[in-house]
Amino acid sequence: MVQLRDYQQQAVDATINHFKQSNESAVIVLPTGSGKSLVIAELARLAKGRILVLTHVKELVEQNHQKYQNYGLTAGLYSAGLKLKQTQHQVTFASIQSVGPNLAEFTEAYSLVIVDECHRIKYANKDKNESETQYQVVFSHLKQQNPKLKILGLTATPYRMGMGWIYQYHYFGIKRSEHPTPFVKCIFEFPLSHLIKKGYLTPPIQINAAVEEYDFSELKTNNQGEFNFAEVNKIVLKHPRVTQGICQHILELAKERQGVMIFAASVEHAQEIVSYLPKEQTALVTGNTKLEERDEIINAFKAKQLKFLVNVSVLTTGFDAPHVDYIALLRPTQSIGLFQQIVGRGLRLAPNKKDCLVIDYAGNGYDIFLPEVGEKKPNSDSQPVMVKCPLCDFANTFWGKVDKDNNVIEHYGRRCWGYEEFEHDNGTVERFDCQYRFKFKQCPHCNVENDIAARKCHSCGGAIIDPDEQLREALNLKGALVMRCSGVTFEALSTSKLKISYHDEDGLTISESVEFIHKKRAQHFNQHFGSRFNNAQTPRQFSSADEVIKSQDLFVAPDFVIAYKDKKAKNKEKAPWLVKDYIFDYEGKFRKANQLY
Repeated sequence: MVQLRDYQQQAVDATINHFKQSNESAVIVLPTGSGKSLVIAELARLAKGRILVLTHVKELVEQNHQKYQNYGLTAGLYSAGLKLKQTQHQVTFASIQSVGPNLAEFTEAYSLVIVDECHRIKYANKDKNESETQYQVVFSHLKQQNPKLKILGLTATPYRMGMGWIYQYHYFGIKRSEHPTPFVKCIFEFPLSHLIKKGYLTPPIQINAAVEEYDFSELKTNNQGEFNFAEVNKIVLKHPRVTQGICQHILELAKERQGVMIFAASVEHAQEIVSYLPKEQTALVTGNTKLEERDEIINAFKAKQLKFLVNVSVLTTGFDAPHVDYIALLRPTQSIGLFQQIVGRGLRLAPNKKDCLVIDYAGNGYDIFLPEVGEKKPNSDSQPVMVKCPLCDFANTFWGKVDKDNNVIEHYGRRCWGYEEFEHDNGTVERFDCQYRFKFKQCPHCNVENDIAARKCHSCGGAIIDPDEQLREALNLKGALVMRCSGVTFEALSTSKLKISYHDEDGLTISESVEFIHKKRAQHFNQHFGSRFNNAQTPRQFSSADEVIKSQDLFVAPDFVIAYKDKKAKNKEKAPWLVKDYIFDYEGKFRKANQLY
């Protein structure tokens, strides 16, 4: 009998407990190298009825099948790549590419489907006439035989650039997505740092390369959130001296290493890299490499007949060579998940292996221990920060910035992602999302806070002005001023009277005053400034100028201030500007203060 590690047993227990109470699809998140195949084997052993284990590459089909066979049990294989199509066993390990076109051979009622590397599943929205993916077609077919079919996914990276999270809810009380996802709930997750501390994985050593790096800073992303292939290729091929220098650096450090995996940006780039490495010790694998040749290369690398394995986007998952102790990234990525998948190739334990060297020659700037934020990194100096919700006390993880004392000075989170879950006596589950918003647009009709991208109020249904249209309209009006606000200062004119001054990047200042004894003016100030106090982490209601002055460093300035000339002034040329409106939390086409064009 195979003895599971503590976290593997916890993952199995979480799955059993979940499916005893619910038919909702579920996800287990375990780092690369944590032994997901053992969790799959144990679940397949314990489950009743027929079990189908799916994945996308024959290597994983074979690996998962072998772990199950180690229990002394027999299972079927259904994979064209392995030249076997068996469906007669209780448990079948299969490739999705083989099952999808042959559903007529799967007519029995299955009780459980397990999907390894389930982050590859894309949700197809039927309301938008999107075609079902191959996985969804298989699920739909099997549900015809068993409407109560349980579906479980396992992955190390539950977030995909361009698609988002693959599940909607997390058992820690986090709502990940407002839109439908391939899976409903993450029921268990175990962090990479714990596995390394327990000695289950090799510690990664991340160092900055002391050589010239590629500069991908000007690249723009596509609709999927990744860099344009042609533009990346253009940069790497434009700088052969950089590539040669990097390869010389790799050769120097590789002298004390057992196996080196190099991740290239394109096939042409990979071929250039190979030309700088020792021919007898190097091989290249791409998407165009024939399967037999690929297997020969991988087997030679695993046997240490080759030292350098260069690849282009094909060995990020489903590849197991424990002796790898040097990962070299020569390609850019916007995905922490992909970065972690790549580094994970070098974290498995092996004889005479004390650590894994990880060098990022592409300047991605990720830390493998960082949590997945679930958003594109807004700028190079952002890092994951924890921001507590003042309404429900949930600790959100957003991109943000901190000061020298590690205090959050800015974050890019829009709303709280906390939720509460209640189970009714009949077993149904009801979830209630926290409604707090850190960044928002107020409805001009009912003052309810809406998402900054909203065009219609979610409460009253009234139209919300598009900030771009608002700015265009003001810019076209004679006697109107649109200020790009770079800062705001406060001055107490009396206990109850506050002067607010707005400053632009060119030195212009316009001012207004607030009398807190006037209820509407105080309410107006608190709606715009008090609700956003301390980046909306601790919103407050202010009732005096003195209160504001004591905490003035924690107020957020508007992005734009719209003002008009005082029509009542006798001297129209010298008439003061009267503040008409503000735009906070702006995301649109116009440049903000101190922002590059």
